[in-house]
Amino acid sequence: MKNYMNPYLAGFLLGMVLLATIFISGRGLGASGAVKGVVTGTVLAVAPGHAMKNEFYAAAKAHGNPFKDWLMFEMAGVLMGAFISGIMSDRLKFFVERGPRVTSGVRILGAAIGGALFGIGAQFGRGCTSGAALSGMAVLSAGGILTMMAIFGSAYAVAFFLRKLWI
Repeated sequence: MKNYMNPYLAGFLLGMVLLATIFISGRGLGASGAVKGVVTGTVLAVAPGHAMKNEFYAAAKAHGNPFKDWLMFEMAGVLMGAFISGIMSDRLKFFVERGPRVTSGVRILGAAIGGALFGIGAQFGRGCTSGAALSGMAVLSAGGILTMMAIFGSAYAVAFFLRKLWI
């Protein structure tokens, strides 16, 4: 059995990182904006003519190069940190974790569909779990609290129907 960090300590440390981010940059944590930046930067690089005709991409171009946005550096740090942590704790493995009643293909498809739905929801909600819920709750935003309640409430509701795939 692998030793993991105490979840209370991990939560406290995450809160300190969030506090430091708000104090230093004036913004909270968030990840969905980085995905939007990658898409926007790619479209601007691959099809600049199309991008300039589109109001969304043209507005993004006016703010500068999306690949130089601070969210890109945040996400690069998150990915590198996760990779290094996995190596240091001997937990870096490439396999599909699944329950006994589901195939790897179904698990990957479910993860892709869930990720796409969560990404779409993040755009409708104007932020992902980190940005809307954690950062919102850190500044006592009613929207942040409602977002966190909706995320966990819907997760519990869906888990009830899908639990047989895992047990």
